Formats: sequence, structure tokens, C-alpha cells
Amino acid sequence: MPWQNKVRRLIGQPVGISFANGQGTSGILCRVAGGKVFVIEYLYKTQFALKQYDYRLIQDINEFPPCQNREPLY
Repeated sequence: MPWQNKVRRLIGQPVGISFANGQGTSGILCRVAGGKVFVIEYLYKTQFALKQYDYRLIQDINEFPPCQNREPLY
């Protein structure tokens, strides 16, 4: 499914975004407006940043999967 068809239902959810240049980012999808997506990303300690990305830069957006194993892996 093209990411444009699912992006509105992902608002408020943790997402991973892959860009056309091969890089990616993750965060909470805050809104979609004016051909841009707005994502709050973690920076450091208690710092977060609201970043915006143009539709043309985005290859795909996917929601985070649920945790399958609730036990520690160590």
C-alpha cells in the first residue's frame, strides 16, 4: 500500500520513515499538512524536536510493530 494511503491513520503513532536517499528516521507522527509530514523526534536527554519532511523526500512510512516478547532478551 502506498504510504500516502495510510499516513492519516498513523497520526499520533510511532512510525519509521524511509527516505528516497536511503536514510531514515523515527518518531511520533504529529500531523500531515501542505505536502509535508510533521514528526516529533527524540534528540537527547529530555529534548525533542518537531521536524517536517516534504512528501517528495519520503519513500515509505510504517508503523512500529507491537512488542512480541514482553520478557527481557538477556
